[in-house]
Amino acid sequence: MAYRNGTYIAFHANKTTDPTASDIKYFNLLKAWTALTDDDFSFVNSHDKTASVRDTSLKETLRTRLVTRLKNSKHLLLIVGETTREDSDWVPFEIRYAVDECKIPIIAAYTVFDKPIYNPSALSGYWPAALKSRIANGSAGVIHMPFRKEPIKDAISQFDHNNFPNSGALGYYSKAAYQSFGLEL
Repeated sequence: MAYRNGTYIAFHANKTTDPTASDIKYFNLLKAWTALTDDDFSFVNSHDKTASVRDTSLKETLRTRLVTRLKNSKHLLLIVGETTREDSDWVPFEIRYAVDECKIPIIAAYTVFDKPIYNPSALSGYWPAALKSRIANGSAGVIHMPFRKEPIKDAISQFDHNNFPNSGALGYYSKAAYQSFGLEL
């Protein structure tokens, strides 16, 4: 059995290697937050647990590495941006495998909002079909939040394969929680 201590991060690369033209910039921001020594934001990056792969790698090699990383993960942090719903290959695969096979919760962090999220279903237009169907059938445990450091840090420390969000697939933080994060007006 795999040692499940990693945070698996999924994002839409938009078929580009330009780090400013896709959601990889948010993945890089997460890594930068972890590198800072002035606070306690940290996570075990599941992508560091296997050899790296490149866009030129065979699809089966990439799939094998992603499966290994997911099996070693305690949750999936899904970066949800403007184009995430358009991804037709890896993000849907990662969501399916995380929920259906690994039975891990999803932390959905929306780059298009920096204010508290209290009605996740209103954001369904941003969801890829794989997420939308698992929310609809109740098979996914998902907590929804803006892409902000404090709620992400809290979710990473709190939710894992043994502790799903209490609200099922449409979980969100309370006003009091957002106040504690310094995000509520």
